[in-house]
Amino acid sequence: MSKLGNIGARLHRGEISYDFIGKRKIWYGVSILITITAILGLAVRGLNMSIDFQGGAVFTTPTSMNVSVAQAETYAKDASGHEAVVQKLGNGSLRIQVAGLDTAKSDQVKQSLAKDLKLDPEKLAADLVGPSWGQEIADKAWEGLAIFMVLVVIYLAIAFEWRMAVAALVALIHDITITTGIYALVGFEVSPGTIIGLLTILGYSLYDTVVVFDSLKEQTKDITKQTRFTYSEIANRSINGTLVRSINTTVVALLPVAGLLFIGGGFLGAGDLNDISLSLFVGLAAGAYSSIFIATPLVADLKEREPAMKALTKRIMAKRAQAASEAGPATAGGDAEDAAPAVVGPRNQPSSRGRGRGRQAGKRR
Repeated sequence: MSKLGNIGARLHRGEISYDFIGKRKIWYGVSILITITAILGLAVRGLNMSIDFQGGAVFTTPTSMNVSVAQAETYAKDASGHEAVVQKLGNGSLRIQVAGLDTAKSDQVKQSLAKDLKLDPEKLAADLVGPSWGQEIADKAWEGLAIFMVLVVIYLAIAFEWRMAVAALVALIHDITITTGIYALVGFEVSPGTIIGLLTILGYSLYDTVVVFDSLKEQTKDITKQTRFTYSEIANRSINGTLVRSINTTVVALLPVAGLLFIGGGFLGAGDLNDISLSLFVGLAAGAYSSIFIATPLVADLKEREPAMKALTKRIMAKRAQAASEAGPATAGGDAEDAAPAVVGPRNQPSSRGRGRGRQAGKRR
């Protein structure tokens, strides 16, 4: 068995664990800090909406142009009076986007731009994009997002309970805020592909959260009938039991997206891939983080406020305190080793330490 697989098996059996729930305030603080940074980025820099949402003109030059991207940006700005976005395509041609142009103005810009680029105006392809189409896409995306959120809350409230629905909703909002904030800070364009990427990551984030919730629901069945573990302790075991699975699925999903973003969009210069790949990359990472560090700890916080869970925790703490007080006199009256509790092995069976001491005592007699 591989080292990671061995760790996963030990996590699942509860032999090792990390206290996610006990350290939840640290993760809450980290998430709040990241979210505030994202909101500041949105407020200060705003989103760089693509031409599909603002409207304008797209000019495409022939292949094998001897003009750099910086020069083309200068020519386009001088000709239009607006900032231009220039991308070098794989075949060597340039794609020049200028927002805020109408039909008459785009014809003037085309003539001036062709002159600066030393091209025949007929060889400079021009496409005019109206802002109404982009606005319609944005409106449909918001409608789809609202419907998705409502259906998620209803489903989780029926399949699990309302506290899990609230926690999942908070995690989804957390993921969307961070992703859009990264777009504002990085300055990548928000295109229809970005909207598709955002809607895609919501489904992935929800899947990762539901996996943990399903394990938590199974382990907390009839929880009030036992006095060994509190709800928070069982929630922590659920996270640890599904931790390696969450990491594996996230890494497998991130690898091809990273290829699109860093190799396709960065190294090969296919800028259009950045529109969807950045939202997927950031959203997948944020979704895995929120399902482990935000959603489940938040459910534990909400559940521990219930009177039944408070009473259970009180009984468990009292039982543990009693066991500790009973172990104290035994330790004080005899040998410390003889008073030590039996060691529990992997199969929850006492180890041979106690039996060995019994045989030695018999020989002394």
